[in-house]
Amino acid sequence: MADPDAPEWTRHAIYWRPDPGPLADFGAAWLGWEPRDGATPPPPPDAPAARDGWTATPRKYGLHGTLKAPFRLAAGTSGAALGAAAAALAAEAAPVVLPEGLRLARLGGFLALVPAGPAQALEALAARVVADLDRFRAPLTEAERARRQPGRLGAAERANLDRWGYPHVMEAFRFHITLTGALDPAAAAAAEADLGPRVAPFVGRPFAIGAIWHCAEGPDGRFHDIARHALWGGGA
Repeated sequence: MADPDAPEWTRHAIYWRPDPGPLADFGAAWLGWEPRDGATPPPPPDAPAARDGWTATPRKYGLHGTLKAPFRLAAGTSGAALGAAAAALAAEAAPVVLPEGLRLARLGGFLALVPAGPAQALEALAARVVADLDRFRAPLTEAERARRQPGRLGAAERANLDRWGYPHVMEAFRFHITLTGALDPAAAAAAEADLGPRVAPFVGRPFAIGAIWHCAEGPDGRFHDIARHALWGGGA
């Protein structure tokens, strides 16, 4: 994996990523970016022409689910120290299984895979990642805070933004694996119809999360994998 303290990294994040296999292959081809090796695979041969526009916004992240949203490192910290803390957390945290698996859903105009049933264990894991690793996050600048449009957030989300640097955490967290950017209703319907058969092998069956990933944003604006940290603890 990459050097966590390479000077080109502008932001760090903690994500779920798929391990190598059919879901990872689908995500890399659909989005057009593979964070593991920095490849830009061709789209599926039967992908509609609109797919490139549908996926332009999430492409730079690769297939992922956010646990701790991208942040600049705080003064006095390092990418290596962040990675070590993430590894220690993962060593204590239990793997998560969603018995009802995932489903395809529209979330405010974009399409994503989301839990099909209760996800309390996953929500608890995400809350721990946010809180335990927050010492590595630099405070938001005024420009960064403004980009989150705090005036359009609810009170709880604004409080999260000010406390944790991101509005959609803790009680406002909803795990999702983004597949498109925000689309108008007609485009969202077309994308949903196209994606339904593509994601059918990955929905409606138990979904396991066995690791968290330390990722970083490069000068190309795209996120790259730094290290995988297996969850092998008992949830302590």
